Amino acid sequence: MPVDEAVPVARGLRRAGSQLALAVSFLTILPVRVRAPGSLGGAAAWFPAVGALIGALAGGVRYATEPLVGPAAGTVLAMATLVVATGALHQDGLADTADGLGVRGDRERRLAVMRDSATGAFGTLALFGWSLLLLTALQPLSNAEALAALVAAAALGRWAALVHAAAAPPARPDGLGAGFTLGRGALLFATACAVAIAGVACGPLPGLAALGAALAVGVLSALAARRLIGGRTGDTIGATVALVELAVCTTLLAVWR
Repeated sequence: MPVDEAVPVARGLRRAGSQLALAVSFLTILPVRVRAPGSLGGAAAWFPAVGALIGALAGGVRYATEPLVGPAAGTVLAMATLVVATGALHQDGLADTADGLGVRGDRERRLAVMRDSATGAFGTLALFGWSLLLLTALQPLSNAEALAALVAAAALGRWAALVHAAAAPPARPDGLGAGFTLGRGALLFATACAVAIAGVACGPLPGLAALGAALAVGVLSALAARRLIGGRTGDTIGATVALVELAVCTTLLAVWR
């Protein structure tokens, strides 16, 4: 390859590597060094791929521990891995969103409550419900099915968060929701990754069902955010991830049973 053609290719690979590193740094607790940080919207192209790795880690924990402690405890350990690996990023968003939507008042009141770091009654109930339903959905699955479900759920959850961000305007002029500008190219690449991951992990028909569940939650959460608080925030994006993980695992349980 001529030098004048190799240089743009090398730059493109370095840029892709930096975007991947930024996605890993944002979505996980791994201390990844980002040498040339760009916009989070560009890094969003890698969100489903990073999500698949997170799901594979959680599914691997279930696979390794289930023979020792049984499916219930193994599933709890897998869920704990899912939460710890992300620093409870999405569970925090779910709790804050539930608190904001549960309070009485106008949009400004709801947004103010969502910014409060304290977790209220609605947030606590949302986290309890999420944990209980996810445990119920994953426990009956075999180790191989649980691994596939967690890979697909984690990947599709982060893809649906992009759908949510693309379908709802920012609710505030500042914050993560306002700063998260998603390009069409990043969304298309993320969509291709999500479809491929779901199909390979679960098979064509179960993967399609999981994809449909993720899309439905992503669109409905965007519509609800637009109506109730005027658009997206970082919390609603995180809540979408958590809700889609639950929806995908529940859908796959129904399909496989």
